[in-house]
Amino acid sequence: MASKKDMRRADLVIPYVDPPKQNSDADMSGAMSSTMPMAAMFTRNRMIGWVSLVFSLQSWLAETPEQRKTANTPAYMSIFMSLMALIVTYLPLFLPPPAARSSATAAGSQAPSQ
Repeated sequence: MASKKDMRRADLVIPYVDPPKQNSDADMSGAMSSTMPMAAMFTRNRMIGWVSLVFSLQSWLAETPEQRKTANTPAYMSIFMSLMALIVTYLPLFLPPPAARSSATAAGSQAPSQ
């Protein structure tokens, strides 16, 4: 029965203390919300444009007062950029690009060979 006795000593217990949060921690959602609109405009991919809008809204809503003070650009600018990315990706639906004239005229204007 002596082996089932609690051998822990209360005087040796060290309480857990959370480590202090460092200011140098990278803000991944902020980085994603600022780079994804550029990727959407470059690739003209509509899905990336919509995902960038969602990321931008989430980063704006989750912004802390400390992030507002230290950020170079406000979070609503990333929302503006993602909206511009959506406009750029949907622009060919409303303003279709002109047809390639060189290939169409080259095939149709050739003189028949005799």
